[in-house]
Amino acid sequence: MGSGQVTDWQGKHVTVAGLGVSGVPAAKALHGLGAKVTVVNDGDDARAREQAAELEALGVTVRLGDGDTLPDGTELIVTAPGWRPDHPLFAAADAAGVPVWGDVELAWRLRKPGAADWLAVTGTNGKTTTVQMLASILEAAGLRTAAVGNIGVSLLDAVLGDEEYDVLAVELSSYQLHWAPSLRAHSAAVLNLAPDHLDWHGSMEAYAKDKGRIYEGNRVACVYNTADKATEDLVREADVEEGCRAVGFTLGPPGPSQLGVVEGLLVDRAFVENRQKNAQELAEVADVKPAAPHNIANALAAAALARAYGVPASAVREGLRNFTPDAHRIAHVADVDGVAYVDDSKATNTHAAQASLAAYDSVVWIAGGLAKGATFDELVAGAAQRLRGAVLIGRDRALIREALARHAPEVPVVDLERTDTGAMLQAVQEARRLARPGDTVLLAPACASMDMFANYNKRGDAFAQAVRELGA
Repeated sequence: MGSGQVTDWQGKHVTVAGLGVSGVPAAKALHGLGAKVTVVNDGDDARAREQAAELEALGVTVRLGDGDTLPDGTELIVTAPGWRPDHPLFAAADAAGVPVWGDVELAWRLRKPGAADWLAVTGTNGKTTTVQMLASILEAAGLRTAAVGNIGVSLLDAVLGDEEYDVLAVELSSYQLHWAPSLRAHSAAVLNLAPDHLDWHGSMEAYAKDKGRIYEGNRVACVYNTADKATEDLVREADVEEGCRAVGFTLGPPGPSQLGVVEGLLVDRAFVENRQKNAQELAEVADVKPAAPHNIANALAAAALARAYGVPASAVREGLRNFTPDAHRIAHVADVDGVAYVDDSKATNTHAAQASLAAYDSVVWIAGGLAKGATFDELVAGAAQRLRGAVLIGRDRALIREALARHAPEVPVVDLERTDTGAMLQAVQEARRLARPGDTVLLAPACASMDMFANYNKRGDAFAQAVRELGA
């Protein structure tokens, strides 16, 4: 089932594992190509029934409430990325010799001849912002592009749709990479690696290995973070095409084959003539919004991928200037009585919160939620000098409180038990009480939100609303 011409799929028995944002487009695409599609789904809730009805109307078979059993005659499974590798369905597939692809693998195999190149980005944090910056830079260079993948825009739609692209900016999660063995990007970046999703992958080694798959078969550049040795190790281990280069990014002055920062400028010493001596100015640090250290790193990674694709320096500057970050990513909400209030609700793990806290000198920190198995000692120890105070919310707040007691015992802590809708307003009021003029009240929870809120967006909205009530 290589090139994905219609003849390959006619009458093939394909099982799609999972409905959701990737399963439904996969089922529709395969059905459209003439495959006999059965969708299996563990859940049987109202949303699943609604999606099932939509697919059944097309002639797709849907089996709700039983994702474990392999349908008779299955020749291929296409899985949603969230299904864990130890799921019983995959054990059954393995026993029957049935291959398993993810939605990204399917999209890669269904590309048309002469299709757009992929510039791919992964990492524990910063993926979405980097991919959006990259798309903005590519657009500024006059290229037909889109930000797709784990960002919420189906790669299948991009590959099979009528719109023609020159190059795609592709965000890939570790889950997606796990199920995409034949993906070969033009160039790719791993932004950083920190413990995350270990419940899914089983170990840090397995998580890193899946992230590293993004470099396999790269043609032009493997972009890595010089401050994160694990990303460079993945480049060393990757099997790439002859002539593909390792290109580092750094927040300091760059060496040859690196991009970095010199006296407030983003500069390129990788994609220039005579990189031993020469550097190309790409943009000013001030062109990056917000100019927090981890976001400058995102901009450098995006610039490296764009430069690998041959984009001129002027387009890097224009693309970064045109870019507006998504909501709830170090978003400045307001200043009240000389105190800045910043919403980084997207900081759902310790690595993201660490980057956020590092951007400010004196912080009243609002944190807590679902820890997802994380520990907080390293985060708190690193940030202790910056903390004016902390306000803790959510189910696993005790874990953060204990880390604060161990590593920052002098920092005042307010521990809020309430989990109702008014909890965030009280958290913001308590933070205001602890803050002094010149401080930043920072919502960087280091935890997931689902114990109290539908998602991190709703958590950020609640914070912004509470800040507006203070200002009023």
